[in-house]
Order: sequence, then C-alpha cells, then structure tokens
Amino acid sequence: MSVQVSEVGEWFVYMLYCGDGSLYTGITTDLQRRVSEHNEAKSGARYTKARRPVSLAWFEQCGSRSAASIREAEIKKLDRKQKALLITSAWKAKKSSLVKAGAEQAIVALL
Repeated sequence: MSVQVSEVGEWFVYMLYCGDGSLYTGITTDLQRRVSEHNEAKSGARYTKARRPVSLAWFEQCGSRSAASIREAEIKKLDRKQKALLITSAWKAKKSSLVKAGAEQAIVALL
C-alpha cells in the first residue's frame, strides 16, 4: 500500500499485520517511517519487535493527535472480526475508487 507523508498537523491511526498473525494498532504522522521503525529500528513498539515482520493492513487519516488517539482507542476495543471487517471494507472501497478512476492495473498491486 503506497502512502504519502502527511501534511503538517495530519495524523494517522493504523493497523499492522504482525508475523504471528496478530494485529497491532497505533498512531503516527508518517506511516512509511513508522512501519519501517516497527520492522527495523529500535524505536518500534515492544509488541511488534517480537512479531516481525509487520505490514500495513489499514489506515485512516485524522485531523489531530487527539482525534487519532480517540480513534485508536475505539479500534482497540473492537474484537478481531470487527477489525477484519474494517480492514476489508477499506480495501474494497479503495479498489472501487481505483476502478472508477480507470486504474485497473493499480488494483492488481493492491491484491
């Protein structure tokens, strides 16, 4: 999943697929940097250090750190089925928007 670096003041809440099959939820201002940190750096979360490799499963843009933290807390309360539904719904929406834009080849990259 290709992600651009956020503008100043933009925050993301995200979920990662971990190597052991679990999901991790967090917040950041830079998704690419943070996923790299989870996979490589000492600054990755303790939880993901023992569950590498990780990959980005889902993300949502939020307007502030506060909004991202609130959304993160909401997601952490979901059970695994609800999180999986959130992830698959986001992928279906992304796929649909690409089809409408005439980017059928980009869909293959998503799958």
